[in-house]
Amino acid sequence: MSAPVIVDLVRTPFGKREGWVSPLHATELLGHVQRGVLERNLVDPREVDQVIGGCVTPVGEQFGNVTRTSWVHAGLPPEAGCTTIEAQCGTASQSVQLMLGQVAAGAVDVGVACGVELMSRVPLAHKQGFGLGTPRPAGWRLSTPDQYDAADRIALRRRLVRADLDAFGVRSQERAQAAWDAGRFDRQVLPVEVPQPDGSTVTVSRDQGLRASTLEGLAGLRTVKEGGLHTAGTSSQVSDGASAALVTSAERAAVLGLTPRARVLGQAVVGGDFEYMLDNPILAAQRVIARTGIALEEIEVFEVNEAFAAIPMSFAQVLGIDHDRLNVNGGAIALGHPAGATGIRLLATAIEELERREAQYAMVAICAAAATTCVLLERI
Repeated sequence: MSAPVIVDLVRTPFGKREGWVSPLHATELLGHVQRGVLERNLVDPREVDQVIGGCVTPVGEQFGNVTRTSWVHAGLPPEAGCTTIEAQCGTASQSVQLMLGQVAAGAVDVGVACGVELMSRVPLAHKQGFGLGTPRPAGWRLSTPDQYDAADRIALRRRLVRADLDAFGVRSQERAQAAWDAGRFDRQVLPVEVPQPDGSTVTVSRDQGLRASTLEGLAGLRTVKEGGLHTAGTSSQVSDGASAALVTSAERAAVLGLTPRARVLGQAVVGGDFEYMLDNPILAAQRVIARTGIALEEIEVFEVNEAFAAIPMSFAQVLGIDHDRLNVNGGAIALGHPAGATGIRLLATAIEELERREAQYAMVAICAAAATTCVLLERI
C-alpha cells in the first residue's frame, strides 16, 4: 500500500450571501482552486489521476458533475477522472478522505480533492423540491429536527444559555479578525478576479463575513427560531466559496520534488443520534482516538466547524478541550460556511496552525445530518 500525504490546500475567499464572489459561476470558482493548487506547487496537470469534488446542492449550475465541468472549463486535461459527491456539510472533508483512500489503495498517485458551494446562486433548499416527490416515504417514523432545532437542543442538553452562545460568537469574530490581521490566512487563500456590472473586475482576497461584534450587539438579535437560543451572530453564514487539496503518495511526492505538509493518522465518518444530529463530532472523535491510540491531551489543535456555536462548545465540554486549542483562528460564524467547501478550509487552517506552533497533532471535525467526519492529522 502507498502512504498518502497532503501536499497543499487552498481556497477562495468566502463571500457573503449575494456578496463579493457571487457574480462568479460555480465552475469558475472551483476551477480556479483546482488549477491554483497545481500551479502553486508546479505540478503538471497531466500528473493528476483523479479529482474528487464535493457539492451539497448539485442542481442548476452545480449540476452535471460540477467537479468535471470545472476541471475542463479551467483548461485542465480531460483524461483525469472526476467524481462529485454529496455528503452534506462534511462533503469537502470526505472528498479528501476518499482521495487518501484511493492513494493508499494504489489506485491514484496524484489526486485533487475539492469542493464548491455558491449558496447565493443555488440555495441549499432548492434540491428538496422541483415537484419530484418528497425526500422521505409515507410512514417515516424517525424524529428528524431541522438544523436550527437540533442546535438549540444541543445547547439545552449542555446547559448552555443564550449569553454563553453570544460570548462564543463574539470570540469567533475576534479570533478571525486577529488571524487575518496577523496574516494567518494568507497562504490558504487564492485571490479571485470578480467581474463587475460595468465590465471592470475587482480582486477579492479576504473573507467577507467578518464583522465587529459585541455582547451587547448580539444580545439584541432575535433568535433564528421563536423561543430558541441561536441567532445570526451565533450561526454560520450563508456563503460562497471553493477549496482544493493536493493529495499524493509519499513516493510520488518525492519524485516530483514536493514537500508534504501533513499525513492523516486516523479518520471516521459517523451517523449518530437523530435527536441531537449535529452533536456527532463527539462520537467521531472518540472513534478516531480509539483507532489511533493518540490521547486527546496530545492533540494541540482542534478545528470543529461552527455550524452553530453550540456544536464546538458541546465538543469541548464533553471531551475536556481547552479553548486555547479550539478554533483559535475563529470559525464559520465569522468566516462563513459554503457547505461543499468548508471541510478543506478546516483542514488547511489546522495544518497552518500546527506549522505556526511547530506542533505535531491536530483534529478536524465537522458535523452533518448523517455523515459527520473527523480526521486526525500529523504535521510532517
